Amino acid sequence: MTRKQKRLAVIAGGMSFILVAVLLVMFAFSQSVAYFYMPGDLAKTPVAPGTRIRLGGLVGSGSVMRGEGSVVRFAVTDPSGEIVNVRYQGILPDLFREGQGVVTEGSFETGSHVFTADTVLAKHDETYMPKEVADRLKAQGLWEEGKGPTSQGEAPQGQVPQGAEAKGQEAQAQETKATP
Repeated sequence: MTRKQKRLAVIAGGMSFILVAVLLVMFAFSQSVAYFYMPGDLAKTPVAPGTRIRLGGLVGSGSVMRGEGSVVRFAVTDPSGEIVNVRYQGILPDLFREGQGVVTEGSFETGSHVFTADTVLAKHDETYMPKEVADRLKAQGLWEEGKGPTSQGEAPQGQVPQGAEAKGQEAQAQETKATP
């Protein structure tokens, strides 16, 4: 073998190794991908039982029912009015409550319309909404960037919400006291 043939053989071997590695990574990712759905999406395009998905929306009012042990049942809703019943066994996040944004991950039980979640993520403060949920609500015109849901009572543009003006004056007074 000449030097040129040896070099081409090494390059071909390296390229085939890289190709095999990329194919293995792609196969591994395809097994762990969980697509995001909202209840309205599931009404239009049902998902086969056993398929892992992420289900996002708002926890339905009056829907949280605690069973024996750590089993919790609740409903996830969205602006379209569709409802998906969820069953979760485990400890819920501290900020989980009715009317709040939630993303669950799991699959539908075979022969039933109950979504069995193995992961529940709740919003962490009053301004946070999971990205997938916020993107869907924006697409439906129910969410404005920087303002949150448009259905909640907001101060009209240019007006300061009640209490904010007093907090601003209080902060200004503290600044003048601290300045020598």
